[in-house]
Amino acid sequence: MAPAGQSRHLALRLLPGEDLREAVEEAFSAEPETAGFVAAAIGSLSAARIRPAGRNDALMLAEPLEIVSLSGTLSPDGAHLHIAVADARGTMTGGHLLPGCAIRTTAEIVIALLTDLRFSRPQDPATGYNELVID
Repeated sequence: MAPAGQSRHLALRLLPGEDLREAVEEAFSAEPETAGFVAAAIGSLSAARIRPAGRNDALMLAEPLEIVSLSGTLSPDGAHLHIAVADARGTMTGGHLLPGCAIRTTAEIVIALLTDLRFSRPQDPATGYNELVID
C-alpha cells in the first residue's frame, strides 16, 4: 500500500453538449500531476454510454439522466471511471463511463490531483487488463 499523498484540487463546470469523460481526461492531462481521482461530481446528462459489469458492449441511454455518482482514478495512461445515473423514474444504471456522455444542463466536477504519487496502468498478466500501479 502506498502512503497517502499531498493533493491540490481542480474544479470544473462543464457546459451543455460537452462529453463528460473527454472533459475530465482533458482537464487532468493539462495538469503536471501524474495521479488523480474524482473527489466530487454532480450534474445531468442528455445521453450516456456505459459498459455494465460482465458486458463487452456499451449500453446507450438516450434520455435525461441525473449523475448520482462518478468515481475513479486518473493517470497519464488513462482513466478508470465508473458512473451511476438515474432516469426520470429514479431507476439507476451504472458501469464504466465511456465517451459519448453528453452534458444536459451542467456538471460540477472536482478532481483531486496528487502531488507526490504517480499512477500508471500497465497490463496485468493475471487479469489481462491495464490495472492501477501506485508509485
